[in-house]
Amino acid sequence: MECFIGIDLGSTTTKAVALDSQGRMLGRGITNSRSNYDVAAQVARQEALTNVRFEMLSRALRAEGRFADAAEGLEAWLLAGYRHECFLGALTRLEDHCRRDLENPRFDSDRYTMNDALERIFKGIRADAAAAYTPGAASRSDFFRDLAGASFTAHAAEVSRQGGPAFDRLVGLFDRNIIPVENETETRSFQHLLMAGYRRAPDDLRQDDDALSRLLETAATAPLTEVRTVGTGYGRVRLPFPKECIRSEILCHGLGAHLMFPATRTVLDIGGQDTKAIQVDENGVVTSFQMNDRCAAGCGRYLGYIADEMNIGLHELGPLAMGARRRVKINSTCTVFAGAEFRDRLAAGQAREDIVAGLHRAIILRAMSLLARSGGIRNEFTFTGGVARNPAAVKALREVAEENYGGLTLNIAPDSIYTGAVGAATFALRDVVGAATTQEAA
Repeated sequence: MECFIGIDLGSTTTKAVALDSQGRMLGRGITNSRSNYDVAAQVARQEALTNVRFEMLSRALRAEGRFADAAEGLEAWLLAGYRHECFLGALTRLEDHCRRDLENPRFDSDRYTMNDALERIFKGIRADAAAAYTPGAASRSDFFRDLAGASFTAHAAEVSRQGGPAFDRLVGLFDRNIIPVENETETRSFQHLLMAGYRRAPDDLRQDDDALSRLLETAATAPLTEVRTVGTGYGRVRLPFPKECIRSEILCHGLGAHLMFPATRTVLDIGGQDTKAIQVDENGVVTSFQMNDRCAAGCGRYLGYIADEMNIGLHELGPLAMGARRRVKINSTCTVFAGAEFRDRLAAGQAREDIVAGLHRAIILRAMSLLARSGGIRNEFTFTGGVARNPAAVKALREVAEENYGGLTLNIAPDSIYTGAVGAATFALRDVVGAATTQEAA
């Protein structure tokens, strides 16, 4: 199967999308950008191609008469099992790193108790994962760091309460060893991981092991031809592509938003490191834009800083703000001063939920000023980027946009974080189609 790949190497997350020759999305992948952009691009690309194989498997299951009735349930178990195996592999590597860390002389006085605590913590994480990776289970995050970190912290707190080592000493082990784990890639084959996941499926879905094994092997080993790859994003200069395979993130986000919502005329993209306000025409061609890439205020990092202040995951910030009962006005637009204001208001007795909701509104107000300089908001208005996944940011954007521009159509796709990668993959496809057309015309 021929694939056209787009990679959006962002400051906090790296996304990849695979399209077929008709421009249909076959697969997508996302990972933390980490400190190693090369590994991040490799992991996201591989995840997108893995998704392509799952799409091939889905088609094969539905085409095979004996599996047609059970195809949906079987697919769900295969995907959940595959992700479970990937999580357990990364978790084993994390535990190995932590164990080796304990060989350091600084642990001479409590190495035994620390090892015992780790045993209990990792046992608890594995039990949590077994329940989390079942069909229908809600995932709190796409990233191993978030999922393992939340579970590690919860079990470390329990171990400390029961007389084990100090909580900060245990969490310090996680913090020191998560980065090398993120920079390692899975070495087991797709087929191996898929079969391990298949063995978790209920017996009633495994009616013909031999026939199903053949389908799994076909999906795992079918050749995938990467015809062309185009890169974009904050870290695009790190991608090992020739210049003609690199595109501006402004162009890619404009085109990607147009492809997702053809009536789009204004695009707001709030990423981790910058915010982009883009105006496009009826073909998705950028007509004007404004970009904030010099200050964290108005970007995802603004929210990340507050999450760090609160010692919670960034993915927990939006749901927390949705519990607000009143609006708190945040006066500072500077990220550092906003953190200080957060602490002051908390000390004054204001509710965390109310303060965090105010911070979300502050980031949206900053973004609205950028939109105004780019030409305002024209219908239809499309919101993209990682912050578009944050329910409190979406709520604040709806409110502020209506206050300033009245009723309008606000588009937010479930795949909005992939908008730039969709645009890049489409440029890859158009490059090849254009070249072929030119040759035929000649």
